[in-house]
Amino acid sequence: MRLPAIVFGAASFSNSYNTDDHLYGETPRETIRLALRRVFQRTGRDTNFHFVPRCGIRAFDTSIFYGPSEEVLGNALRALGEEFPRSHYQLMTKCGRFGASDFDYSPTRIRSSVENSLRRLQTDYLDTVYLHDIEFVCTQVTPRQSGNHLTALADEKVEYGLAAGDEGRVRGDGDQTILDAFAELRKLKNEGKVKHVGITGYPLPTLLRIALLILHTAPYQPVDVILSYSHLSLQNATFSRFAPLLHERAKIGQLLTASPMSMGLLTASPPPWHPAPPELKAAASQLQDMWPSRLPNLALGYSIRNTGVAHGNVPLVVGFSNPEEVRESMDVWLELQRGLGNDERKKVEEEVRIHFRKTGFLDWSWASP
Repeated sequence: MRLPAIVFGAASFSNSYNTDDHLYGETPRETIRLALRRVFQRTGRDTNFHFVPRCGIRAFDTSIFYGPSEEVLGNALRALGEEFPRSHYQLMTKCGRFGASDFDYSPTRIRSSVENSLRRLQTDYLDTVYLHDIEFVCTQVTPRQSGNHLTALADEKVEYGLAAGDEGRVRGDGDQTILDAFAELRKLKNEGKVKHVGITGYPLPTLLRIALLILHTAPYQPVDVILSYSHLSLQNATFSRFAPLLHERAKIGQLLTASPMSMGLLTASPPPWHPAPPELKAAASQLQDMWPSRLPNLALGYSIRNTGVAHGNVPLVVGFSNPEEVRESMDVWLELQRGLGNDERKKVEEEVRIHFRKTGFLDWSWASP
């Protein structure tokens, strides 16, 4: 897979983040147009300026779980079809999760979900389809639901189901459900309706365990792509420790990470449904007093720098609601490519990380499910 450095996160085209007036107005189309048009070019003597010919933000991440997102995205891309034909961008969606507690990984429902996504997105193929939020479906194998899960890579490998020799062990009905659903995605891939198949979720040990389970179960092929979220942020950067194992042990060809703002936690107005506990929300709120209006910019820059340098250019999924957010994100990306203000950024980033460490929430994951 060849993906741009930044992937357009279309969860923003849902009522979790925007009203119907916004979603069914002109703003989504204009936001997508700007993202597709944005071209990075090397100019003058600026040899650090990354150059990708005719390449803007030409990949989109969505899901049926995001309400009208697929429909809004499909309509906008159809309207822009003359300027940007289907071959100029990639569509990535998810299946299996249909509501807050509505999961159906049955092969029949997986197939119908993909076919409905094709219709809503107005395309005859999808570049990537993920099983959405696998931790809600697979068998639970964890010594704790919340906390710092880096012990899964060391002293608690057995407790997390990650010990050598346990890779192909089906732990219960939930694991078998995952395997059956993934087999159906592979059938859709063989039929040409899907190019790549993957899994998404929040707990990193679970993503690694299920990726290993799929690899060590017939036909013994790795997951094509994995999407992790909220684990390469100023608050929690443990993705950096799991990424090498996902590549080397689970043989994952493509990793993506999403949500540098940690689903709005690192913004001035976190959504009321955010799953973080009150104490973590309070710790994040204190940062708004320390760096008012600057925290989202810092958070985005931190994620961009770490995906681009430390992990082999792992694409970053960023949600955009309007053209201004696209401009701001591209400005941060280009600023970092040019090396402008990096020392000052790193200094403040470290202060933010120290704050989370003092409050006990550095590299801390909330419970999911």
